[in-house]
Amino acid sequence: MENKLHDYRKSYEKFSLDLDKENKDPMMLFTEWFKEIDENDLADEVNAVNLTTIETDGFPKSRIVLLKSFSKNGFIFYTNYNSDKGQAIAKNNKVNLSFFWPQAERQVIIKGLAQKVDAIESDAYFYSRPKGSQMGAIVSNQSHEIPNREYLEAKLSALEKAVAENNMEIKRPDHWGGYLIKPIEIEFWQGRANRLHDRFLFSKNGENNWSKKRLAP
Repeated sequence: MENKLHDYRKSYEKFSLDLDKENKDPMMLFTEWFKEIDENDLADEVNAVNLTTIETDGFPKSRIVLLKSFSKNGFIFYTNYNSDKGQAIAKNNKVNLSFFWPQAERQVIIKGLAQKVDAIESDAYFYSRPKGSQMGAIVSNQSHEIPNREYLEAKLSALEKAVAENNMEIKRPDHWGGYLIKPIEIEFWQGRANRLHDRFLFSKNGENNWSKKRLAP
């Protein structure tokens, strides 16, 4: 049975985006949007972002990850390097990030190149995490098959016992760390009435320069 969704419609009328006569740096604009949405509680997890990679089988795959920092250099998240996403990036570091903040009627789409952050930065974030999260990263062979839930919980229990009884130091695994996504394109989408949305695409020109154009919705 076909499920038709023809009548699922919403009129976007909260905000506008007019950059026709303004040369704004896209990372500054992203910072403004992120801060506004965060401070006004316009998203449950403002840092949740859809990461798309080209998998080793040639198909694209998208999943939600949590952005942990951003700056003029790009966007950073952390993961297991042996996971599906890690293996995909190792083969093809061209990726896409997509933020969707429905309560603000905004979307940001980022095309970029992924590279590992250095060990010092990965260490700093890893050891800032709760001990339970640190141990979870150690025992989980992310994306690989396991027999059942009990297998995973048993590994965690064994590690917790070893840490408690032997005063064992928890160390960041070499296969776990951060990726920096260096943007080459950033598109800002602001929902507007009558589907005449505002769309602006910024493209990187050189190290610090961006070109800008308005796109039809």
